[in-house]
Amino acid sequence: MRWIFLGLALLAPLPAQETGVKIVSAARKQVGVTLRYDPAYVSLVYPGGDVPKERGVCTDVIVRALREGLTQDLQKLVHEDMRANFGAYPKNWGLSRPDKNIDHRRVPNLQAFFKRRGFSVPVTKDPADYKPGDIVTCTVPPNLPHVMIVSDKKTDAGVPLMIHNIGAGAQEEDVLFEFPLTGHYRWK
Repeated sequence: MRWIFLGLALLAPLPAQETGVKIVSAARKQVGVTLRYDPAYVSLVYPGGDVPKERGVCTDVIVRALREGLTQDLQKLVHEDMRANFGAYPKNWGLSRPDKNIDHRRVPNLQAFFKRRGFSVPVTKDPADYKPGDIVTCTVPPNLPHVMIVSDKKTDAGVPLMIHNIGAGAQEEDVLFEFPLTGHYRWK
C-alpha cells in the first residue's frame, strides 16, 4: 500500500512555488552564458533542439529554463499542439503548417500555447501579483513581441526583476513595467 501512495506522490504536480524556483534557477544560469541576441532561423534537432547556448532570443530563455528546470520541452509541446490545432495559432508568418525549427521560438505562438494550456493569470500593475517563475509577455515599441521570466529577486520598491534577452544576451534586470504588458502566465 505504501508503494501506491509513493507512486501517486511522484505523479503529483509540483507546488507552484517549487515550480517557480526551478524555472528561475534554470533561467538565471543563462546569464553570462547567452551573450548575444540572434534571431536567425536555424534547423534544429527534434525534439530537444536548441541554438548554440551563447546566442538566442527572448523565447530561447523560456525554452531553456523550462527544459532544464522542469524537463518540459516547449519545442515538442508547441509543435505537437500546433500539428493538432494549427488553426488556434497566429498566422503572422504565412505558414500553412507547423515548423518544428521555429514555432516555439515565436512569442505569439507561446502566448497561444500558454492560453490553451490554461496557464493565463491576470495582467495587473501590482508587483505582488508576479510570482517567481511566471512568464510575462509585452510589446517593445513599436510592435515587437517580447517574453520574460519573473525572478525571485526584487527592487527596493518590491518590483520583481525579470530574466530575459532583449538584445544583449540573457540579463536579470528591472523591466517588468517598462513596456506594455500583453500576457501573464504561470506554469501548472
